[in-house]
Amino acid sequence: MSQNRSSAVMQQRFEPTDSLDDFPTPPWATRALFDQLIGRHGWLDPSDQSVREPAANRGHMVRPLTEIFRRVEASDIHDYGAGFPVRDYLAGPVPERTDWTVTNPPFRLAEKFVARALECSDVVAVLVRSAFLESVGRYNTLFRVRPPKMVLQFTERVVMHRGLLSPNGSTATAYCWIVWVRPYLGPTELAWIPPCRKRLERADDYEGWS
Repeated sequence: MSQNRSSAVMQQRFEPTDSLDDFPTPPWATRALFDQLIGRHGWLDPSDQSVREPAANRGHMVRPLTEIFRRVEASDIHDYGAGFPVRDYLAGPVPERTDWTVTNPPFRLAEKFVARALECSDVVAVLVRSAFLESVGRYNTLFRVRPPKMVLQFTERVVMHRGLLSPNGSTATAYCWIVWVRPYLGPTELAWIPPCRKRLERADDYEGWS
């Protein structure tokens, strides 16, 4: 029997319900967010602000965030050996306020991550599979009542390997950044992230990780 390699099937990424969803984020993909917001869309430089990364994994997103923000708070529900506090972001009291929350959340929990982040941040940006934009249920519970300010769709593929950060590989999965600004009730702007990996990627991004 031949493998079903249709576009719809190839863009799925199945994870068990108890999976940690361990797919490290290439640092260039985080830099691309701010390259767009500050460089192309005229947002104010957030260098004097604070940011929280509540699904920090091994710190691949934390590193580029430290290049941008004055203070970076990082944690994860699992100890990946990076020295971050082990904390369940969705359990217990709402965290103290921070200016931004920027994260690549577990896909099945992404909506809950957004809801919690909006309780304690002025700006929330999540890196998700573009398929997250689909679903009538998600539209009714999230996008309709809390419309994002922007959707930034990658034109290049963002390659993420399970449990591994590597510059090599390929993927059929499309990713985008979704950005909320609180309060905001206007229409959502859709923009594309032009090819930028070559410009934003650094040789030492992968040292010690592959």
